[in-house]
Amino acid sequence: MEPGVEELMPRLLPVGDCDLAEDFDPTVPPRTPQEYLKRVQIEAARCPDVVVAQIDPRKLKKKQTVNVSISGCRPAPEGYSPTLKWQQQQVANFSAVRQSLNKHRNHWRSQNLDSNVTMPKSEDEEGWKKFCLGERVYSEIDDLSDNENLGIDYMKVGFPPLLSIVSRMNQATVTSVLEYLISWFGEKKFTPELGRWLYALLACLEKPLLPEAHSLIRQLARRCSEVRVLEESKNEEQISALNLIICLVSRYFDQRDLADEPS
Repeated sequence: MEPGVEELMPRLLPVGDCDLAEDFDPTVPPRTPQEYLKRVQIEAARCPDVVVAQIDPRKLKKKQTVNVSISGCRPAPEGYSPTLKWQQQQVANFSAVRQSLNKHRNHWRSQNLDSNVTMPKSEDEEGWKKFCLGERVYSEIDDLSDNENLGIDYMKVGFPPLLSIVSRMNQATVTSVLEYLISWFGEKKFTPELGRWLYALLACLEKPLLPEAHSLIRQLARRCSEVRVLEESKNEEQISALNLIICLVSRYFDQRDLADEPS
């Protein structure tokens, strides 16, 4: 090293000139402390003063995605903020549903599914979206006139979250399906089919939450707060459903910073 550099970077330990054999080879592993210190000195002397990163300019042309997370939910539209009493009642009802589900899970799991029910594999994202939401919602089809007189076609309208179905879902599947539906909801409108499944999946989530589930439900609450603000028609039933999900995430799952302030 140059003397000026040594002044800026003083030695932490006094290391004198190492008395090494003439056949010293810095490319082989050191055999003595002196050889190790000498090798460190040689490697440090070879380091350049300035290092320039090699950047591929082609990668900068690709679309960049930046996720920005706000700390809380957007306030409810004026006149639609839920009261504290209403929120407490929803939490109590939800707690009772979870207790009942846990108590009777083994019974419902043992029930045979109807012949037309084929649950997708856990990793089948598109399959679960169609299973839960149906072709009408998933593909945004308005016309359901075909076979109207032949009973309900669940492939078109989606399977409801029956106890015999959700009781068969382990925590990994519950988390995966919740992630699939939240991802879909991130770009689509809120529907009754989606609301029923979100409520059922939240009821199946075990506490304490895994980090992945914790992040997902916070994302869900924020999305619900965005949608209710943008709800032009101010559909009271839909805003109430969105309020319910925010309430459960914030007050039952202890994400209090996301809670609606009582009206």
